[in-house]
Amino acid sequence: MYTHEDLARLQSQSLKMQSWIRQQTFSPENTKRLRRFSSWEVSELIFGINQSTFRGRLAADPSLPGGEVEPDGRQRWFSLEEINELRRRMKVNRKSLLPSRPAGKRAFRAAVANFKGGAGKSTVALHLAHAAALDGYRVLLVDFDPQATLSHSMGLNDVAEDYTVWGIMARDLIRETDRMNAVAVGAASGTTLPQRSIPAAIRDLGLAELRHQDFIKPTAWPTIDIIPSCANAAFVEFASAQYRHLNPEWSFFAAVSRYLDQLGDDDYDLVIFDCPPAIGYQSMNAVFAADMLYIPSGPGYWEYDSTTSFIGQLAEALEDLAHGFDKTFPAGKVSLPKAFTDIRFLMTRYEPGNDLHRAMFEAFRKVFGDHVSEHPIEMTRAVEQSGRFLSSVYEIDYREMTRETWRRARASFDRAYEEFKGHVLASWDKI
Repeated sequence: MYTHEDLARLQSQSLKMQSWIRQQTFSPENTKRLRRFSSWEVSELIFGINQSTFRGRLAADPSLPGGEVEPDGRQRWFSLEEINELRRRMKVNRKSLLPSRPAGKRAFRAAVANFKGGAGKSTVALHLAHAAALDGYRVLLVDFDPQATLSHSMGLNDVAEDYTVWGIMARDLIRETDRMNAVAVGAASGTTLPQRSIPAAIRDLGLAELRHQDFIKPTAWPTIDIIPSCANAAFVEFASAQYRHLNPEWSFFAAVSRYLDQLGDDDYDLVIFDCPPAIGYQSMNAVFAADMLYIPSGPGYWEYDSTTSFIGQLAEALEDLAHGFDKTFPAGKVSLPKAFTDIRFLMTRYEPGNDLHRAMFEAFRKVFGDHVSEHPIEMTRAVEQSGRFLSSVYEIDYREMTRETWRRARASFDRAYEEFKGHVLASWDKI
């Protein structure tokens, strides 16, 4: 017979192995580092200009960042900081290389969500974030998934649960309860409102005193920050049920939205959520804070079936919230019923030569119409390798494989990102 003690022992054995795995995955110091990018990548793949034009600009203006030159002098390699300085200072055909962003708008928020584990949620969120960063955008990632795959892929491993989405929700419970208790008399009826009590076991955690920035961690990418997750945050579903009992008027589903509303409008350009494979307190916070819903799905029938179940149950959950909280929801930037600027379905692990995959892609398009992304994520050896080493295709040095294999994988994600970016820009003015 096995008990919780046996599970704890197995976890302890696994934790001992983690340090070795990190050394194989990242650097010997267990720290993930962002590689440099060749002048070929910077010119043709990032800036979209001819390589000779790029070299000519560098030669004409010695004050521009010149990168690091290989010993044989044939190639220059640039850091992302240098790439962004070049982006700010260079123009091509009198056009800025800075990415488009509507004036006076806060960061756009996209939730990557579905029921099915293995649908590619974390992979999609990771690659969209990295592609956006290379495009010049400032990105905030929010990892809602206790599996913490996205957090690990961004190089964060030793995360305390206080600084995850659970901490944001518990902090919001305390602050919202105190705000409600401060309203002693109902403005309309003149009756005394019920006083809600938060037990010392929650208050004494000190979460209410945490600063807004305490939850946001830097990453190896200078223009990507993350609110990470960790395995210990898995109990958030149980804790949140208790919190709702303590204060039934607490709009639990809006905790993360309220948190993000306190960010400066110009702090970030994009906020990308990686959601858990379930509909619960964390995923409802994600979809409620999101402007756009991005739903990845593999090319199999069961994944199609799971996606259908997901959108159906999500619809029911959002409808229940709209009816249950429509009179108690506090005034603010979020309104009920929840509305998205766009909903998109993205097929992942797609093999264009596979008859079943092509048939399922057509089935998705027949059912969901224009909501299906035109460019699926293709399964290639480089994509498989990026998953094994907790890295995106953009982080892999193309010299580690044939350039054609690397380019094919990158081209698939580039097309998916450009389509994603187009939907974001079309929706940004609606928020």
